[in-house]
Amino acid sequence: MRRNAAEPRLEPDRVSFVMVGADGAGQRLDNFLLRLARGVPKSHIYRVVRSGEVRVNRARARADQRLAEGDELRIPPMRLGVVPAAPPPPRGEVPPVLYEDEYLLAVDKPAGLAAHGGSGIAHGLIERVRAARPHQPFLELAHRLDRETSGILLLAKSRRALVALHAMLREGQVDKRYLVLVKGDWVNDRQHVRLPLAKFVTRAGERRVAVSEDDGQSSHTVFNLQARLRSAAGDFSLLQAELKTGRTHQIRVHLAHLGFPIVGDDKYGDFELNRRAARGHFGARLGRMFLHAARTTLAHPVSGEPLDLQSALPRECDDFVRELARAAAL
Repeated sequence: MRRNAAEPRLEPDRVSFVMVGADGAGQRLDNFLLRLARGVPKSHIYRVVRSGEVRVNRARARADQRLAEGDELRIPPMRLGVVPAAPPPPRGEVPPVLYEDEYLLAVDKPAGLAAHGGSGIAHGLIERVRAARPHQPFLELAHRLDRETSGILLLAKSRRALVALHAMLREGQVDKRYLVLVKGDWVNDRQHVRLPLAKFVTRAGERRVAVSEDDGQSSHTVFNLQARLRSAAGDFSLLQAELKTGRTHQIRVHLAHLGFPIVGDDKYGDFELNRRAARGHFGARLGRMFLHAARTTLAHPVSGEPLDLQSALPRECDDFVRELARAAAL
């Protein structure tokens, strides 16, 4: 039986034929099948692809093969597992929209809201935005921000835009700038940091990242000094971080390794400093990590139009810096 890829189920007792639509163009075969056959174990999906039971235009295909619009998939009988219905996303405000057209959506993510659900988080920003736009046929994150990081987050409204954005991010064609406040007196006006990073799991089962010359991935951040804030309470530096690569926790780990932990960072930071900042010891309370995605410049993924997206520093961070600057001026 031939089915459109938008239909949610496959036949459990007969072969299904699915035509790839515009939203599936450019997607890997394995990811396309995992989305189409929700509830089927990944191991089974990969087994039927390897065995040749899945065909693309009547030919054997690899799991990593990219699909094109109009491709016809032959999919063997699959009995889908029952996927428990997730509770609806909590009612709440959708993050402010910074830019939107038919292909692209840029939102201003608040600190404390995960980009997506998972790892004990039922719902994140993407689930909340989808719930607010039930008639939007396609909506996917183009990249991630840590839960405690605020600022510009890009979402694609079509498969074409998503594929283009991923390619641009891989090739360094998206310029992302962050504002970050660190403990200590930063020396150089502009400093390139190239330290390889590797992921690991602690004994408690928590995922972490560390600098590792042995098995780390190459990572490159450029830090530009914005202000030195020296006072009797301590020295702080406001930096602009320019990402040249996009590794997990890259800015946080690079700074912590250099001895300049981010204020409010609960994984790699100075925990006593964080406690004092949250209690208002420095004049204003800061109960979050001071890391904000403030500016993103790129060519539009479809039209090529230059885009310059900006997000103002959140009030809590702005107040904290103002109080530090006031103390430094005394």
